[in-house]
Amino acid sequence: MSAKQSKFILKIILSLGAISLLIYAFIPERVKVDIIEVTKGDLLITMEGEGKTRIHDIYVVSTPIDGRITRIDSEPGDLVIAGKTIIANMYPANPQFLDKRSEIQAKADVEGARAALALANSRVKQAKAQLEFDLLDFKRTEELFKKHTVSQAGLERAELRLKTLRAELETAESNQQVMISRLEAAKARLLQPEETEITTSITEADCQICIHSPVDGRVLRILHKSESIVPVGTPLVEIGNPSDLEINIEMLSTNAVRVNVGDEALIKRWGGTEDINAQVRVIEPSGFTKISALGVEEQRVNVILSFTDPRDKWQTLGDAFRVEAAIIIERADNVLKIPLSSLFRQNELWSVFKVIDGTVVLQEVQVGQRNDRFAEIINGLSIGEKIITHPGNNVEEGIGVEQR
Repeated sequence: MSAKQSKFILKIILSLGAISLLIYAFIPERVKVDIIEVTKGDLLITMEGEGKTRIHDIYVVSTPIDGRITRIDSEPGDLVIAGKTIIANMYPANPQFLDKRSEIQAKADVEGARAALALANSRVKQAKAQLEFDLLDFKRTEELFKKHTVSQAGLERAELRLKTLRAELETAESNQQVMISRLEAAKARLLQPEETEITTSITEADCQICIHSPVDGRVLRILHKSESIVPVGTPLVEIGNPSDLEINIEMLSTNAVRVNVGDEALIKRWGGTEDINAQVRVIEPSGFTKISALGVEEQRVNVILSFTDPRDKWQTLGDAFRVEAAIIIERADNVLKIPLSSLFRQNELWSVFKVIDGTVVLQEVQVGQRNDRFAEIINGLSIGEKIITHPGNNVEEGIGVEQR
């Protein structure tokens, strides 16, 4: 082969290479997309709601009288026994300080009570002396009657006077007791506050007014910790049984009307690794108004759920813990389902992008039930077919695609 022929062949090869590169440059690049297969599974139609746990019966222990309460040694979580565990010890309140006028008046009342008592004592002595004299006189009259010197009427008059004097003595003694009580009451009004020795170890032996736990359970909250003077009815602690836990879900009233007592529910995003099974126990008949985070007034209803899983699964939950619940109102078993992110509207019809041999095909579908993540496909797709999820604006029918 001559040099001229070699150059000619080389030019042809270079020209063909340039044409190939030019053709390859104009071939559209395959779009990278997310592709999944259509599968069958169970579809749960749920109503979502947010709420918190609560102990069904919470008991608030309060002070029974006005007085001084000792420092409460209990801590949240402590075990208490009904009628045995002493929550706190109380002492009656000291009297208040008297101002100058009240003190002078109280002292005058004491002096008046003492004078009245002295008068009553004198009348008792007078009645006793008169009774003793008339008793001797009655005895003499009785002796004279036996000698027939005094008539029957004279003896009866002496006996009547004796009975009258005895009644007068009893009256004087009763009045004496009244005056003693008045004197003690007048002295009590003069009492001033004084230091009272209060024991710190609360036992039945040294407890003056013991406040016991009303139920078995645990201390939930300490509402009044320190020692102080408190009025009657002051809340001290909250007590409840952690095993008697339930869930209070606040739902929009428009969603709550679709929920029925007995519906199953899943407790989600509570902090554990698995969802907790529960059941609707009560739908409260009265709603309430609540302001949403966007400042919109919403009518909400409390839906009460009971746990159906064993306590070991949710024992780490306590009172007033935040949870989210999905209440199952409908269930479709073993149906074709695809993510909602695959669906879009095309000419007012639900459609998806199906992938056949790397090429995008527009496919109309008939949608059944839906939840917040998946939709049931009644017609238009078969199990195992591949579809695109989250199709972007660069995805259209006829283009080539590949898995992202």
